[in-house]
Amino acid sequence: MHLSTHNWMRAEPLETTLRRIKQFGYESIEISGEPSQYQVGETRALLREHGIRCWGAVTLTLGERNLAAKDEEQRARSVDYVKSVITMVSELDGEIITLVPATVGKVVPDATEEEEWRWVVDATRECFDHAKKRGVRIAIEPLNRFETYLFNRCAQALALADAVDPECGVCLDAFHLNIEEEDIYEAIRLAGRRLFDFHIADNNRFAAGLGHLDWPKIIGTLKEIGYDGALTNEFVAPVDRTPAAKYPDMVERDPVDIPPEQLKFIQDHGSSLLTEKFYSDQMRITAETILPLIR
Repeated sequence: MHLSTHNWMRAEPLETTLRRIKQFGYESIEISGEPSQYQVGETRALLREHGIRCWGAVTLTLGERNLAAKDEEQRARSVDYVKSVITMVSELDGEIITLVPATVGKVVPDATEEEEWRWVVDATRECFDHAKKRGVRIAIEPLNRFETYLFNRCAQALALADAVDPECGVCLDAFHLNIEEEDIYEAIRLAGRRLFDFHIADNNRFAAGLGHLDWPKIIGTLKEIGYDGALTNEFVAPVDRTPAAKYPDMVERDPVDIPPEQLKFIQDHGSSLLTEKFYSDQMRITAETILPLIR
């Protein structure tokens, strides 16, 4: 296992992110799934310069992106989007795409269970076929019920993976596991060899170590099943706007150049633009919690 991180949680130049995570002991990055933001040649050069490899990318399934959409053209556009993320990962020598099949924040279905299942299976198969050609593995990620109605538990993600191909896998996230699973550790064991990726944030979605999750037991269970991939940092720190705020200086007050879709995605997660110091501290705390457990 090695320590990785997403970078969609804060709008900043990739070089800034890479410089920061290198000093804390991170080895790789899961780049946010917005291929238009990254010029492949420049990105490869930055990764090489800072000694950080691309582990993969996560689909930012927001707006009209939805593999289970009722509208056929919308599904087709969503497939094209996922394929573009897969292509980016391949060109950056990455291994994984974390796929969230349905729109994040959409909690009401548009059709019957049978219709949506057929649509999402067919769309994911098309994405999988493209990924296999590009040498990239797909890991389907379930989110908690407040972010999606479609896939909330490991067993559900495995059901989709099974329907797509035996080589399709899953990604689990400790934050979502804590909400949805009867037993976090049994969910990890259920994934077994099909676990291709693992995201980390504590029960409150702050950095690992700032909540009540049992990280030694979680890491121990991952070792038990032979997991040898990335532990990818994905804290989404909730903003407290009351006088009870524990971190009153966490929100960035100066204008930051960020696409409106990405800003909405962050705000929809109960967070906001974070100051560099607060963000850096969260990266450091995660590393200090996780690295001693995997070395």
